[in-house]
Amino acid sequence: MSRSELITGALGSVLPGVAKKRVPSRPKRRTQAERSDATQLKVIEAAAAVLRRKGYAGFRTDEVARVAKVSRGAQQHHFPTKDSLVLATAAHLLRDGLARGQARAAKAHEAADPIEAIIEDCMDFFLGPDFSVMLDLVMAGSKDRALRDQIYGYTRESRLGVEQAWLDVLVARGLPQDKAEKVLWLTISVVRGLSVRALWQHDDALFRSLLDEWKLILAGHLKLLDGGAGNRSSKR
Repeated sequence: MSRSELITGALGSVLPGVAKKRVPSRPKRRTQAERSDATQLKVIEAAAAVLRRKGYAGFRTDEVARVAKVSRGAQQHHFPTKDSLVLATAAHLLRDGLARGQARAAKAHEAADPIEAIIEDCMDFFLGPDFSVMLDLVMAGSKDRALRDQIYGYTRESRLGVEQAWLDVLVARGLPQDKAEKVLWLTISVVRGLSVRALWQHDDALFRSLLDEWKLILAGHLKLLDGGAGNRSSKR
């Protein structure tokens, strides 16, 4: 037996993988449906990037194909028109926003400050890039009622789903349904108003201080309500 065979044999008794080379298993081949889904997602993510940079007016499907690194034919097979791609992209972004909001709300049931959690979720959506995309598409769709109405429908479905999740949190924390709705809608409206302000003045420090002030106002209001409920109970 040669010296190299002796060394290999000795190592093999300690590390069997040295003595016998493992043959890597072949990766499982994706199905046609899986490949199709992957291509669609690449195109949609590329379309989102182009919409964020250039808006609907500057949106070109040939640029999306370049960013996605797919052929024009492959892109048009899945999304034959500009608006079919735009609508699919809007639906995708809003589904992601719905999933993030619902996940945050699920965690917030145990949070020390659910109002802060609501504010953070609102800031993520209304002060993030995707809300600007939706505003731009609504404005672009003002000349195309079908496009505008579909964007409205997607946005309504997504945001109502998020709002319901946060409403459940507030009710579970002891707020009456009607009061929880007012607290939630006012908080959303404050952040949404800042998102419009951000179109010409985006000052993160100022926005944060304003939202902290809103939390103080809201905390005082809820404390007064709680005190009033206590006083009513003691009179009975």
